[in-house]
Amino acid sequence: MATDPVKTGRRTPASPLKKIPGAKLRVIPLGGLNEVGKNMTVVEYGDDIIIIDCGIGFPDEDEMPGIDLVIPDVTYLEQNRNRIRGMVITHGHEDHIGAIPYILQKLDMPIYATRLALGIIENKLQEHTLPWKPDLRCVTAGDTVRLGASFTVEFIRVNHSIADACALAINTPLGMMIHSGDFKLDLTPIEGEMMDVTRLGELGREGVLLLMCESTNAERPGYTPSETKVGQSLEVIFTMHPERRIVISTFSSNVHRVQQIINISARHGRKVAVTGRSMINIVSAAVELGYMKVPDGVLIDIGDIKRYKPEELTLITTGSQGEPMSALYRMAFGEHSQVSLGYGDLVVLSASAIPGNEKLVGRIINELSKMGVTVINDASVEVHVSGHACQEELKLMQGLTRPKYFMPVHGEYKHMAANRDLAVSMGVPHENVFISDIGKVLEIDEKRALWGGTVPAGVVLIDGLGVGDVGNIVLRDRKHLSQDGLIVVVATVDAASGLRVAGPDIVSRGFVYVRESEELMEEVRRIAVDAIDISLRRSGLDWFEMKAAIKDDITKYLYGKTKRKPMVLPIIMDV
Repeated sequence: MATDPVKTGRRTPASPLKKIPGAKLRVIPLGGLNEVGKNMTVVEYGDDIIIIDCGIGFPDEDEMPGIDLVIPDVTYLEQNRNRIRGMVITHGHEDHIGAIPYILQKLDMPIYATRLALGIIENKLQEHTLPWKPDLRCVTAGDTVRLGASFTVEFIRVNHSIADACALAINTPLGMMIHSGDFKLDLTPIEGEMMDVTRLGELGREGVLLLMCESTNAERPGYTPSETKVGQSLEVIFTMHPERRIVISTFSSNVHRVQQIINISARHGRKVAVTGRSMINIVSAAVELGYMKVPDGVLIDIGDIKRYKPEELTLITTGSQGEPMSALYRMAFGEHSQVSLGYGDLVVLSASAIPGNEKLVGRIINELSKMGVTVINDASVEVHVSGHACQEELKLMQGLTRPKYFMPVHGEYKHMAANRDLAVSMGVPHENVFISDIGKVLEIDEKRALWGGTVPAGVVLIDGLGVGDVGNIVLRDRKHLSQDGLIVVVATVDAASGLRVAGPDIVSRGFVYVRESEELMEEVRRIAVDAIDISLRRSGLDWFEMKAAIKDDITKYLYGKTKRKPMVLPIIMDV
């Protein structure tokens, strides 16, 4: 179980922070910049390092075929493990906590987070075997924790699309840093209170050295609508379709959205079933921790849905991003073991497609439509609102905190550039705005802020149980195979006599259909024979030269015939 931190109170640290003559405050993003996801930032001063968030990214299937997840490269942290004083978490989304089980395999440190984020982290850690017991420490908005001699961190309540989200006020010997986390200003939140603008304004009056502000919606004017807007739209949908089974797909971490769906279903006399692994895990954690309240008798097991008429059911599922193997994906392709969709069913996609996922979402919509399912998404009805601040809210954050230096974070370059322009319009001097990159170091001293070189940074790829064992060469080979296929040449030679005794046999995969290309394959075999025999006469058993000759000769021939370059893999065995 998570343990409580030693709290120093809301405003005043237990003892003065240690100021070191000539020392610089260093801010080092290890993820979350020039990309969406994989958020992780390192802050260091003197002998102390703290880490903000530890998220995963999702792979680009075209560039990373077969890869499951992407996590930050923490080589720099491994090199400085003795200086790490702790990790602080802004909220419980996967792009902020998903890499924790992998990073804890290498680094042991206390992790500070609010109750819901810790509950989700604990569920994730149960699926992994760690070399040590994780040190999880529970905080609430308003708490301040001391980390080493150089930092105190205050957790400040903000609104987001998950409960218990916080901004961070990081007090350092050189001044106050504020990290906004992901946030928006919701004046009518589903549960809890609105963002603590009072505390942010107090910090602004006291003086903020650096504001690190999220940039996801920095291109969008105005304000992000309240989550209650979605509830109003869903209420209309339930009222207009009383005869249908309603399936709603949303982000599993959006506890407030799921709560609204359950409440509306209960009002309309419907039972609710939850499907999808992450949805079940997060709903279970949220109910257990008191973040969700389910009326008695409303929630049923997905295996019991056949006992009820379609109009008596609401299904809440994962798969709003079209993820292969998600529950909605399996429903759309008729592979779900308990749910079969068809004419009369209504599917609501209560999420917008993350950039890059548009094709996956479109594929699911097409498959559902072929089955006679009615699909409603955000393009037709307001069934989703963002959890991220639009321009006016970003300007509010900047106006409240009035930072000396500004660093946009969390987004692609165009998002950070738009956030930079907002900061300049709010009065931050252009030379005091720093658009960073992964591994790039911003150094701040008592007089100025300057770039200070780079540290090792990048991505580590997760493929099945393998962590970091797939690199650029493997990805290159996978892309090569996916584009042009594979030719395998198998032959046996006698090391004693220097003669070819068997083969070569030719195997084709993903290149041509062998039965329809017998002449081509026979010519490939003849070229392989010549390459092997010539190599044996020229240099004996020089395995490297022989394989290179086979690859070069076959590649040249096939490109001339087909304008394709399949991977050629020679396998030469010695009797």
